[in-house]
Amino acid sequence: MSKQGEIDYADRIGEAGRAHIRGKPFSDPSCSTLLLSMAAVMGALPRPPADVLDCGVGGGWTSRFLARAGYRVVGIDIAPKMIELAETDRLAEGLHNLSFQVAEYETLAFKEQFDAVLFFDCLHHAVDDRAAVAAAARALRPGGVLVTHEPGEGHAKVEASKEAAANWDVSEKDMPPNRIIASGEAAGLRLKRLLPNPLLVERVAFAPTRIPKSRKELSERFWQLVAFSRAIFIGERRSTAIVVMEKK
Repeated sequence: MSKQGEIDYADRIGEAGRAHIRGKPFSDPSCSTLLLSMAAVMGALPRPPADVLDCGVGGGWTSRFLARAGYRVVGIDIAPKMIELAETDRLAEGLHNLSFQVAEYETLAFKEQFDAVLFFDCLHHAVDDRAAVAAAARALRPGGVLVTHEPGEGHAKVEASKEAAANWDVSEKDMPPNRIIASGEAAGLRLKRLLPNPLLVERVAFAPTRIPKSRKELSERFWQLVAFSRAIFIGERRSTAIVVMEKK
């Protein structure tokens, strides 16, 4: 798919779509999961006021979230319209520790300027995700961390992904942890932590509990617990997980 689809996305989704993007996480039906995700991301980042490069920010909600927590944040996106929306909201909130730039994360010019680089649900849109990870590694200071929150195997085949690729001309790739880890290791990073999928955590730990009423429900619950235990104690390298890598 072309990068032009990403550039034109903000213009094509209309006012309602832009309002949704600007209102995230609270405008999103998955708000509770997004908040859990940001809690996990912040736990993986160095403490504020660390310097964070936030890649593929769209309307900039993750950048504003981190800036409100005290981080010094630079948010980038390939789409000028997205950056325009993000900058409007930054000014409205008076976030002086946050700036936005129009940039491609595959060709970043930053060199050892950040304590952390974040890809939050954006690396799977990259035309060349390996180049994006390599650029992120170059942007990190020694000891800095790359944090990714991306969909795992099977993402490209779900109906919503196929519709997005067809309707908006955007890339919708599988981006499992093992792919990200391989790209990071090739760029001189080492795996530090694998954190469980926040959606899985929410379903197992926070969903309303009730006694299974059928063998099917019992089986589903059992395999959820197996997946949760595996993600906690071993780490998930194929399905969705939060990857944390460190620059040597």
